[in-house]
Amino acid sequence: MSFQQKHLLISGRVQRVGFRQFTKRSADHLGVTGWVRNLPDGRVEAVIEGDSPSLETLMAKLREGPPASSVDEIEFRDLARGETEQLDGRFEIRR
Repeated sequence: MSFQQKHLLISGRVQRVGFRQFTKRSADHLGVTGWVRNLPDGRVEAVIEGDSPSLETLMAKLREGPPASSVDEIEFRDLARGETEQLDGRFEIRR
């Protein structure tokens, strides 16, 4: 099975609403690895890695977000070979 990495920038009301914890729980449930963090400009940034169906499912969940959130947009791009990060097999919340 082929694994992909995607870089995400999520905008809207996504900070102080449990969005990072929601992302981690959803990723853990789907077996997706990577990380998520808040950005100073109010967006949330993430790198996700997994098989294509799992990544699509996770991105659909993130478009919905936790109840207190409101996602306006998810900008994403596939990371090409040479851009990808070495991940340690888990999903983490970064500060």
